[in-house]
Amino acid sequence: MRIGVMIGAERGDGARKVAKLLADIEWAESAGMDSAWIPQVPTDFDALTAVALMGARTSRIELGTAVVPLQAQHPIALARQALSAQAAAGGRLALGVGPSHHWIVQDMLGLPYEKPAAYTRDYLEVLRAALNGPGPVDVENGTFKVHNPLDLGPVSPMPVLVAALGPVMLKLAGEHADGTVLWMADERAVAEHVVPRITKAAEEAGRPAPRIVAGVPVCLCEPSRVDEARERANRILGEAEISPNYQKLLEYGDARDVGDLCAAGDEKAIAARFQRFADAGVTDLSVRLLPIGDTRDELVASKYRTREMISELAKDFR
Repeated sequence: MRIGVMIGAERGDGARKVAKLLADIEWAESAGMDSAWIPQVPTDFDALTAVALMGARTSRIELGTAVVPLQAQHPIALARQALSAQAAAGGRLALGVGPSHHWIVQDMLGLPYEKPAAYTRDYLEVLRAALNGPGPVDVENGTFKVHNPLDLGPVSPMPVLVAALGPVMLKLAGEHADGTVLWMADERAVAEHVVPRITKAAEEAGRPAPRIVAGVPVCLCEPSRVDEARERANRILGEAEISPNYQKLLEYGDARDVGDLCAAGDEKAIAARFQRFADAGVTDLSVRLLPIGDTRDELVASKYRTREMISELAKDFR
């Protein structure tokens, strides 16, 4: 199992966002992390722009988006942006995409959120054609009629991962993509729900074994502070639970909220939790650092302790 770190999800001063992104990715590469996953938060920095910036400052680490909402832009526009970011990153982009949630697409953007799986299938048909360029993109399906020349092509093969939570989306991801990016999936949900469905679909489509990228909050702390870490996870990350998509996913596992998903405690406890994810079939773990403390200095110190532990722990899973 490869260990990566989530970068860019923290709220903060926009004027200092770029410097912080670059400092974090420079640490991740120097610490030997396998990957960095950049969330597309609805109110925050553009994930693919962040990939381009990070790619110019690094040479080895994989850079993934987790994930870009499909409805926000035409597939040709997304392909053009992804190919540009991939070139800036020297071919190290893993493009994570997904149909997002009704409270983002419908309530925030004012766009229809109908038949998201069918929309995703049609979108991927155009996107994959565009990513196989350069050359004309000629695709007509139930959603798109595209006849678009494109002079860009990938500088190396670009994996496309689809956020897939339910059975229909997992089948789609196995058939048409290189894997899935998960959030709110615990070990049992991965082992009994995600892996069997996406793997079977990939096998039947003649595709390679899919990547399973699981996002997990992590907090290194004394055992006596585990409850504090879980409460903080629920407080700052709990908005995900308002989505019916996540609520349904939780039903496949033992976790009832993001606090239950959080890997918290000492190094031994966190290592054991990581091993359970590996045993469940996770190929890539995306660590969302979760610091705890009463002051800014305490929060910063907690973050640094956790990430240093993660970089050491990653060596044991290669």
